Amino acid sequence: MMNREDGIALAGSVSRRNFLGAASAGALLLGVSGAVAARAGAQAGGTAHAATVVADPTAIPAPIRRRHSVHHDITLEAKEVRAKLADGTEFGFMTWNGQIPGPMIRVRVGDTVTLNVRSSAGNMRPHCVDVHAVYGSGGGAMATIVPPGGKASMFFKCLYPGAFIYHCAVPNLDEHISRGMFGMMLVEPEEGLAPVEREFYIGQHELYTREPFGTAGLLHFDYAAMVHEQPNFVLFNGMVQGLTAAGVGALRAKVGETVRVFMVNGGPNLSSSFHPIGNVWSRCWPQGALANPPVAYIQTQPVPPGSCFIGEMRLPLAETVKLVDHALSRVARQGLLAEIDVEGAADPGLFHKMA
Repeated sequence: MMNREDGIALAGSVSRRNFLGAASAGALLLGVSGAVAARAGAQAGGTAHAATVVADPTAIPAPIRRRHSVHHDITLEAKEVRAKLADGTEFGFMTWNGQIPGPMIRVRVGDTVTLNVRSSAGNMRPHCVDVHAVYGSGGGAMATIVPPGGKASMFFKCLYPGAFIYHCAVPNLDEHISRGMFGMMLVEPEEGLAPVEREFYIGQHELYTREPFGTAGLLHFDYAAMVHEQPNFVLFNGMVQGLTAAGVGALRAKVGETVRVFMVNGGPNLSSSFHPIGNVWSRCWPQGALANPPVAYIQTQPVPPGSCFIGEMRLPLAETVKLVDHALSRVARQGLLAEIDVEGAADPGLFHKMA
């Protein structure tokens, strides 16, 4: 039995309410190398403007409860936009569907997908998609290369479970990923995932800029810093402390709940030491490997660039859980932080401050 459905949930414009209220291909490729790419990179990644590129971490597809395969018709649109990086600071991002990370695609083993890749007419660069959940040359990259204003499609069948990155894969893929062109495709096993009260979806990446952290105005990409793997910013969802009360808004949950966090590390270069301050990963699947048993009570889990993570936390206490990379200078000095505000009554039998 084959039905059609979408495997993504689009976030639309992101506001504080979203978080707080939700308890010829070869010639084309060559054309972006060398001086052409350098000139384009000095500009703001296109002429479109957006208030923010921060993806709403709650705007993800619902868990799959069916026991049959369906066909998904999914569209990803490459959008180059200038948007807020921090208060008083802007950057030229490259995105899928105007958000970082790109929309989470959620399917099941045995499902088929038609993936339509489009490029906004105002873009300056070609783009394509490499999907790590796909058997096929380049993960579909050559099948989906599109110039500004172009479109292409590919068909594939999902044959193995797990959480997998998708990302732009033109020759300057490192720059495109750094600017935000990555997301997650979740392929659920046939039996599905265990129920939890809430799910969140976030993406880590680093930005390489000529200007140092804290500079106001429009920042510019630095290719030399990228080659030497020396970013000025390490971010969740494309904004300095964007997923906090001081940014677009913190995530919300309640005492007694279990939350599941999906994290994709776009990189392009840095590994993450993903850690929940004030909590622990009750169960997690390193590299999103759902075909394997979870590991229990993990404090800090490495997430390499180009990989994913699935972790669950039990929430016995009212507290603020801080999601960080435990390479802590990235938190203290480069903008990486997300928060989960856990609401509920205090329980001094579990924790309290002593005089």
